[in-house]
Amino acid sequence: MKKLLIYLRDYKKESVLGPLFKLLEASFELIVPLVVASMIDVGIANHDRGYILRMCLIMAALGLIGLICAVTAQYFAAKAAVGFATKLRHGLFSHIQSLSFSQMDKEGTSTLITRMTSDINQVQSGVNLVLRLFLRSPFIVFGAMIMAFTVDVKAALIFVVVIPILSVIVFGIMLISIPMFKKVQGGLDKVLGITRENLTGVRVIRAFGEEEHEILKFDEETDRLKHLQEVAGRISALMNPLTYMVINGGLIFLIYTGALQVEAGILTQGQVVALVNYMSQILVELVKLANLIITVTKAFACGNRIQNIFEIPAGMETSATSTNTSSLEVQNGSSSPETEKGTVEFDHVSLRYYEGGEQALTDIHFKAKKGATIGVIGGTGSGKSSLVNLIPRFYDVEKGSVKVDGRDVREYPLTQLRDKIGVVMQKAVLFKGTIRENLLWGNENASDEDLWEAIKAAQAEEFVLQKRDKLDEMIEQEGRNLSGGQKQRLSIARALVKKPEILILDDSSSALDYATDAALRKSIRDLPGEITVFIVSQRASSMLHADTIIVLDDGNAAGMGTHEELLKGCEVYQEIYYSQFERKEGTK
Repeated sequence: MKKLLIYLRDYKKESVLGPLFKLLEASFELIVPLVVASMIDVGIANHDRGYILRMCLIMAALGLIGLICAVTAQYFAAKAAVGFATKLRHGLFSHIQSLSFSQMDKEGTSTLITRMTSDINQVQSGVNLVLRLFLRSPFIVFGAMIMAFTVDVKAALIFVVVIPILSVIVFGIMLISIPMFKKVQGGLDKVLGITRENLTGVRVIRAFGEEEHEILKFDEETDRLKHLQEVAGRISALMNPLTYMVINGGLIFLIYTGALQVEAGILTQGQVVALVNYMSQILVELVKLANLIITVTKAFACGNRIQNIFEIPAGMETSATSTNTSSLEVQNGSSSPETEKGTVEFDHVSLRYYEGGEQALTDIHFKAKKGATIGVIGGTGSGKSSLVNLIPRFYDVEKGSVKVDGRDVREYPLTQLRDKIGVVMQKAVLFKGTIRENLLWGNENASDEDLWEAIKAAQAEEFVLQKRDKLDEMIEQEGRNLSGGQKQRLSIARALVKKPEILILDDSSSALDYATDAALRKSIRDLPGEITVFIVSQRASSMLHADTIIVLDDGNAAGMGTHEELLKGCEVYQEIYYSQFERKEGTK
């Protein structure tokens, strides 16, 4: 949590002025019981209406000044808390963007969303309350005790006994409740994860009639969360009754002692009223402090969870330690030798997503020349996507190296590397906005002519022309108003607008019919310039004209060559091909 406070450094003034004005408000509040005592002992005792009126005006003035101080303190506290939360949210989002896919997969999308939203909101509330009350409440508590000593030392000793007892209660409950609230937040994460999973896969759940099972699973997790919240709530709920009991006990003893001293002529009635007011102030402030501690406890738990995300090392940073000449040349934008330009080389590459996990790829070795078409085929889970995801460095290799233009991808600044590469993911993702806005992700300076050229090449021209607003047609969030095939084609067009040196199509034509798929591949071959193309597909038909086909089987290269070569000598490829095409007579 402490490391997060750096995001408050731009709000030092507000962080000082907020508590300062609260202390001023508290100072005026501590004077009020003395004014009331003077009103009783002088004004009421002597039936002096003028004096009573003057005291009333003084109390009104103290109240008005206190109100101004309170509003001012709230303004500065809110400004600091909101600004802190905004900067923290920006910093967290930026850090998440630097994490590798493996790290994101490990943490989970729902967890990261929770950290960005509810956790930061909780921390913001905690900062706001701390700036307003963390100094004010103790100041009132100890200030009331000191003021009580100015009234009567003997009676004030009651305050000396009551306040330590209250401190033990408040801080004892806080120490017990902190771990409980951490468990509550962890349980909330699980509930959010199940909720997200169910909402995302609702169609599958209904298709298999698993609604009751999922409801039962959700109920079990929410019941577990409810139990944790009840335990934490019971402990926190002890705060108010225990503080009230101690305070009320102190009040009873104070009134009894005060009555005896008034009867003996040691104290006046006004002084007893002042002491009672000071004890009441302590009660009110301790209740506030108790609520503050509960909120701060939750904020600390949330802050620590946010800090845990910050402590994950950035997985996609460009190597800053490399000082060799070749690395510096790349970073300075120098071009590599023409013989290497446009090439992709895998040098005995192995990949493991998680430490201790199974290898996704093992000893993959090949070189793709500029302008070549490389097909990647294999069964489900064979490592096809893993292989192509290494080229734009979505993941880092465990062993070996991946080279683009003859340079290790780890030596490139990520922006420079990915400027060379156009990627179309398995799942077509479009963003809320117009077709034009989505396509300009590929090249923000692209002309309409460039956009239509890419649309035509991606076989999307027909349905885009049918749209009322053409390029300015609105796309809903996640492309909900488009079919799967339309989303895929627009995703391909977005990559083509970029005019990349390397184009990766990761099973991006799965929603297209065979004719459209064939037309797409032909149009990509006919594009100007020599583009190195990687086609990942489970369709053998998409690989027939590839210069080299890489056949993967459980992360290993089971075969590598042309369609004809593999059909003769690779059993895995034969199995895939003949499962999709009728075996001719005479073939084995």
